Amino acid sequence: MSNVRANRVGEQIKKELSDIIQRELKDPRIGFITITAVEVTGDLQQATAFITVYGDDEQRSKTLQGLDKAKGFIRSEIGKRVQLRKTPELSFKFDESIERGNRIEELLRNLNKEDK
Repeated sequence: MSNVRANRVGEQIKKELSDIIQRELKDPRIGFITITAVEVTGDLQQATAFITVYGDDEQRSKTLQGLDKAKGFIRSEIGKRVQLRKTPELSFKFDESIERGNRIEELLRNLNKEDK
């Protein structure tokens, strides 16, 4: 499989995953969540969804527990919506890039204050 197809499938899964989490899941552990990216392997067997969660570390862990519990349901819904021979296995990871970016921005602001 080409990377172009894997990227297109990843974008489609991202769109459907956002819709499923927003409209279909009723788990109270799952808070305000954003799907930032979905990476799919070249053979379309594995998909990793990168998420950000609004809240503290406890809220993040509860959200991840809720998503892991609903993984089977989410995968079956994606299978219905995305036309593939086999629906990829899903895994969820926290996207640390936004927090890293905010930290770098804060450090740069502090440097600018010190210079003035």
